Amino acid sequence: MPRGLLVTMAVEFGIHLGLNAVGDRAPDRLAYFRQCLGIGDGALKALWLSDHLQEGDAPVFEAWTTLSYLAALAPSYRVGNMVLGQSYRNPALLAKMAATLQALSGGRLVLGIGAGWQEDEYLAYDYPFPRAGERIEQLSEAVDLIRTMWTSAPASYAGKHYVVRDAYCEPRPSPPPPILIGGQGPKLMRVAAAKADAWVWDGPLEIYQPPYQRLVDNCEQIGRPHSEIKLVAEFDAYFPADRADFPEPHPSGYLDFMTSPLGPTPAHARAEIMRLVEIGVEEFCVYFYDLTTLRHFVEEVVPHISCADR
Repeated sequence: MPRGLLVTMAVEFGIHLGLNAVGDRAPDRLAYFRQCLGIGDGALKALWLSDHLQEGDAPVFEAWTTLSYLAALAPSYRVGNMVLGQSYRNPALLAKMAATLQALSGGRLVLGIGAGWQEDEYLAYDYPFPRAGERIEQLSEAVDLIRTMWTSAPASYAGKHYVVRDAYCEPRPSPPPPILIGGQGPKLMRVAAAKADAWVWDGPLEIYQPPYQRLVDNCEQIGRPHSEIKLVAEFDAYFPADRADFPEPHPSGYLDFMTSPLGPTPAHARAEIMRLVEIGVEEFCVYFYDLTTLRHFVEEVVPHISCADR
């Protein structure tokens, strides 16, 4: 089955934009989006959004709706989610949504998807929250079903969890969007090795290396060159005026590892990024603490890395 088109090139950077609205005033968040995208235009190649439905009682925009808006607002950027919770949307409908956005954006979509993990969101929105192994099975089927929808007309697929019969996804995407799988567990890495066009996990190298090695080992076991899978790493970044304001390592909020942002200076960020470039990471998705950090990153990090020898 044809995979999404991914062109290997020099190291690239994208910006992760938060979905939190400012109070109930959506224009404040839209103004912030425009500022970020204006600063990054030309230097940053992609914009990414997470896929969360709530954050306590804070206002949060829905991810796919926002992504569609931003794809039109920022025509120089590739767009994607880092990453979609696969069970939040029926995979056949998601295939149709992605095909539509791929057509309307001129082929700029990357379909980022994962098995889903945030139990409180599932329960609040009345989604079933099965064990992790079952969610990963669902993810594996969802990827196969989506590719079937993109390549067959009519499309039929019968799995353990998902079924479509004589479904049409017209216009089918040409080229199909690359599918980026996010996650790190052993079972999920088997799915990524077999089916992903790209894979993403968090930096720094100490956090990224173990699942990366699982990816390499699983590719070797199934006879797939791991070089076929584009490596993407995700970071926060913060360059405070006073180094004393730089945070100590802290719980990530996801699983049990400690994390800290890139920083406290652009030089520190360059050094950390290069450690991942050396193992083959081609793209970095960065969430910036503030606009000052974003400006310094664009001016003092990107030019030194994007042309680095690979």
